[in-house]
Amino acid sequence: MIQVAERLDTVKEYYFSIKLREVRNLIKTGKPIINLGIGSPDLDPPSEVIRALNNANTHGYQNYQGIPELRQAIAKFYKNHYGVKLESENEILPLMGSKEGILHISMAYLNAGDEALIPNPGYPTYTSVTNLVQAKPVFYDLLEKNNWQPDFEALEKLDLSKIKIMWVNYPHMPTGSNATEGLFKKLIAFAKKHDILIVNDNPYSFILNNNPKSILSVKGAKEVAIELNSLSKTFNMAGWRVGMVVGNKKYLNNILKVKSNMDSGMYYGIQQGAIAALNLSDKWFNQINAVYTKRREIVWAICDKLSCSYDKNATGMFVWAKIQKGKTSNEICDELLYQHDVFITPGTVFGTNGEGYIRFSLCIKEDKIQEVLTRVSKKN
Repeated sequence: MIQVAERLDTVKEYYFSIKLREVRNLIKTGKPIINLGIGSPDLDPPSEVIRALNNANTHGYQNYQGIPELRQAIAKFYKNHYGVKLESENEILPLMGSKEGILHISMAYLNAGDEALIPNPGYPTYTSVTNLVQAKPVFYDLLEKNNWQPDFEALEKLDLSKIKIMWVNYPHMPTGSNATEGLFKKLIAFAKKHDILIVNDNPYSFILNNNPKSILSVKGAKEVAIELNSLSKTFNMAGWRVGMVVGNKKYLNNILKVKSNMDSGMYYGIQQGAIAALNLSDKWFNQINAVYTKRREIVWAICDKLSCSYDKNATGMFVWAKIQKGKTSNEICDELLYQHDVFITPGTVFGTNGEGYIRFSLCIKEDKIQEVLTRVSKKN
């Protein structure tokens, strides 16, 4: 056998890759599983996006930095919705989904032995990519008592001498906690003090949220921060793989060195679809949020039946719920899966601070969520 690279010893198969195999096997046996675990939008993309894709007739390689019209559309979107001015020529780098940006950024800035600050709980890919580039994850606590925001006094007590990157994610996944301007200011001051690159991962800012924010709106942010964003959740285009990283050109140029060696540009038709999406009015957000609002109300009712608590001010396409003491998150999730044919996500997928919590996705039709409510109501 050919030995695999040692870096694979540092990562495991993604939780959902494993668990969804188990769910599929249960379905094969006839189990009527309802999946409230995955954050993949089930709603259709805007019709304008589909038309733009259908009208595209160019099939060759595209510019690694995206066509100028796409970068201009992103710049306009950021100005209109976040109040952030970006130079379309050199402060915007389109990506094939923001997830690839996590790897590109890490490859551009982390050497073996460097360290990265990673939220606990947080998106598992921050950890796995840090391990894959042979850097060291250093976890910082996010706790409910602090509204899932960093404790800067605790951060200052850490050895920060090897920290190169700090991953932040607001609105936060999985908790739905929103950033404040004050938090962003503290992050920028912290980064400047310790010479750290802040990367804010920002794909959820328009879902059930009337006040979208960008870390780049804070004075001086471009000196030490960049931002990832995505069309996946905002425009129901998860499978299209359209994202972006924005910020100071000196950072983006280094990321481009990695990216340009790993792909050959985004398909032209997808770029045209992205342009159409970015130019939509607020009517689009109102429309999808009306759907998510109804779904969330039913999920809240499910949480009530399960005696879980939750934050009605949280945003995003998930409900993060605190379970009663006495059972673990995994035990609750397995009980729902095997006794009630409902798949949800245990909070521990996102880190040790996720113990005691479970996560529900809103990416499923209203009648199916209602069926889940019926099933758990019978239990009680």
